[in-house]
Amino acid sequence: MEKYLITSALPYANGDLHIGHLAGAYLPADIFVRYLRLKQEDVVFICGTDEHGAPISIQAEQKGITPKELVAKYHNSIASSFEGVSIEFDNFSGTSRSEHIKLAQDFFLELDKNGYIDVRNNEQFYCKKCTRYLADRYVEGTCPFCNKEGARGDQCDHCGKLIDTLNLINAKCKICQSNPIINETSHWFINLPKFEKDLREWLETKDYWKDNILRFILGILDEGLKERAITRDLKWGVPVPIKNSEGKVLYVWFEAPIGYISSTIEWAKNIGQPDKWKTYWCDDDTKLIHFIGKDNNVFHAVFWPAVLMGQKSNYILPHDIPANEFLNLEGRKISTSNNWAIWVNDFLKNFDGELLRYYLAAIAPETKDSDFSWKEFQDKNNSDLANTFGNLINRVCTFAHKYFDGVILKPDNLSNISLNILTKVKSLTEDIDYSYKTYKVRKAVKLCMDIARIGNKYFDDEKPWLTIKSNTQKTQESLYVCLNILEILSIALCPVLPQKIQLLRKFMSLDPQSVTWNDISAPNKEKYNIGQVTPLFPRIPDKIIEKEIEILYRKGDHTMQHKDIIEFEDFNKMEIRIATVINAESIPKADKLLKLTVSLGDNKRTVIAGIAKHYDPQVLVNKKVVILVNLKPRKLFGYESQGMILAAEDDEKLVLLKPETEIEEGSTVS
Repeated sequence: MEKYLITSALPYANGDLHIGHLAGAYLPADIFVRYLRLKQEDVVFICGTDEHGAPISIQAEQKGITPKELVAKYHNSIASSFEGVSIEFDNFSGTSRSEHIKLAQDFFLELDKNGYIDVRNNEQFYCKKCTRYLADRYVEGTCPFCNKEGARGDQCDHCGKLIDTLNLINAKCKICQSNPIINETSHWFINLPKFEKDLREWLETKDYWKDNILRFILGILDEGLKERAITRDLKWGVPVPIKNSEGKVLYVWFEAPIGYISSTIEWAKNIGQPDKWKTYWCDDDTKLIHFIGKDNNVFHAVFWPAVLMGQKSNYILPHDIPANEFLNLEGRKISTSNNWAIWVNDFLKNFDGELLRYYLAAIAPETKDSDFSWKEFQDKNNSDLANTFGNLINRVCTFAHKYFDGVILKPDNLSNISLNILTKVKSLTEDIDYSYKTYKVRKAVKLCMDIARIGNKYFDDEKPWLTIKSNTQKTQESLYVCLNILEILSIALCPVLPQKIQLLRKFMSLDPQSVTWNDISAPNKEKYNIGQVTPLFPRIPDKIIEKEIEILYRKGDHTMQHKDIIEFEDFNKMEIRIATVINAESIPKADKLLKLTVSLGDNKRTVIAGIAKHYDPQVLVNKKVVILVNLKPRKLFGYESQGMILAAEDDEKLVLLKPETEIEEGSTVS
């Protein structure tokens, strides 16, 4: 019998969960698992926090606490975030637990026994100031492949390439920022070239993988695999289980994926069947599916399968790795170091977690990066959930209560119009089924809203408020068909909105627990008993969203917040010039922003200015303004802003700075 073992990438226990994490590896997995359970499949959903490695050691040192204290704090925070957005794992473990440590050491010893590990002396960065060897995550520099700054000592997040730490350009110690020297030390290496043939044969069977992932991974193999160190010089981690290895721990990317197995073992023990984990991990009938972000592709599609291949136990290999692209925030890359992020726990203070589930599903970054916008979040809630789906629920159920005491009987016969509507809806449910099955959550959500729109249009066309006066039987039919559609939606949207759908099914006297996907094709109740209905999706007012936008920019826009004293030389770097506004226009869905085209005499540029509350666009045309021109361009609402208009502001009023007398555009302000 076919089984599913679903995992989400282990979240790193050195920080809170933000919306980008959810969109990449956790919400898509939870939706897929809920879909499988509706299909009555045998499925286990596994996760846990990744609790070792240099970044945790670094942060614990900086905070003056132990790594164990740090990971406990963030494990609980992450678990709380998952609970708040209805993400439910069968087991949520952690890699610093004794069961995991022993299993990771066993994996290492088995690879060593089977001839896949070599120990050798190698050169490594050593920080003279900190007096220690630097594990790769303790080193940052410029990527040797794409020349982007901020590359880590093991991987560049920008281009996704694995990096030999010593090849970093302008390498610096992450703790003290000094340039380390190179000394000799010893480490254990996994011989990846020995797995290259088997990996290629395995990967060439994955013609159903996302094309961008498969091409990228095969490209890595084409470049040739190299031996890779799987130990580090650290105190915090899984100790290397070999003599004379004091001060060495297993590389976090070697031992962390083993956490999928140790978490499953923990699950089996918790349910009182300690050997049951083997029926998933060691059975070819199991489909192992890893949900990850695209920055984890190499480790899950090359490194991890090689580790599994090197074990004597017959572990299954990944069936699929549906990696998502990145989620950006208001046109900019999410950056935790710059506090340009929306933390899940902060979101939950003001909003229902299921609203975030819906919006992230609707904009899921499945094939390309997508963008979270507070205004679009509001629009999606108000238009899709409140005005479309919620409106259908409220109007149908309220009408049924008002005229039929909430009891709607099945008609003896349905009209051709009603039959055609239900046939059309059934066809869409088949597309929704396929979309969920192939991880296309974004399309599934859109199709569900299409069904809700069909229901609303049918209700409008049938005009039950008129037919109730002359033909109650026809009115009953109209309501029955609409309730049929709502029952279908209570199944189709269950993976995305599990808690809201439970409430809807209670409104309709439908069992919220025993629902299956089979029920979607032919709901055929003899009657519907409608209970008391309350609005499931209240509209979100503008003032709440405006406040969230203000908070985001206040916390994250450090170019606007920085109030420290600067040196004259720093001030002198700013190039401030006079410009003429030659065009000004509003930006859709951006109440505070205007798009300005300005002339500096020798060139024109676009500037996005937060002045819409204070200036009408037409008033600004031909006006002189003062602009900071050598500011790094930034995208806002899809437009690149190539400067900053200078203004003075008090609590109530904002006034643009302008020259007192006529002065030529392009003139420098000094």
